[in-house]
Amino acid sequence: MLKQISIFAENQKGVMQKITGILQREDINILGSVTNDSAEYGIIRMVVSDADKAVEALTEENFICKLTNVLGIEVKDEVGNLNNLLLSFLESNINIDYLYLSFNRETGRPIMVIHVDDIMEVEACLRGKGFISL
Repeated sequence: MLKQISIFAENQKGVMQKITGILQREDINILGSVTNDSAEYGIIRMVVSDADKAVEALTEENFICKLTNVLGIEVKDEVGNLNNLLLSFLESNINIDYLYLSFNRETGRPIMVIHVDDIMEVEACLRGKGFISL
């Protein structure tokens, strides 16, 4: 199980750079990220090298942050492997709230970062189907 930071930020020029600058200053590596925006605000979801430290630093700079547990499922870098993972979810009647891509720095393999309702149950289900969770 991984910890993900959700950062609520105004959709303005320079805000993303301010966030990445804070993380750089604190020596925190961004391992995976996705941004969803609207006209005025966005949600930046990140898996980072030190989630607790990142939340502390960003909160000190007046960003609203939330920590969430997510799954990191390593898949082989081959055609169809994401489809196979998603098929396993479908066969097990599991809904995915959202997902995005990261990489395992040690193996070089893709990691799908996935948010679901019951992480422990889903993790056990996927392990039984041969998928590796981090």
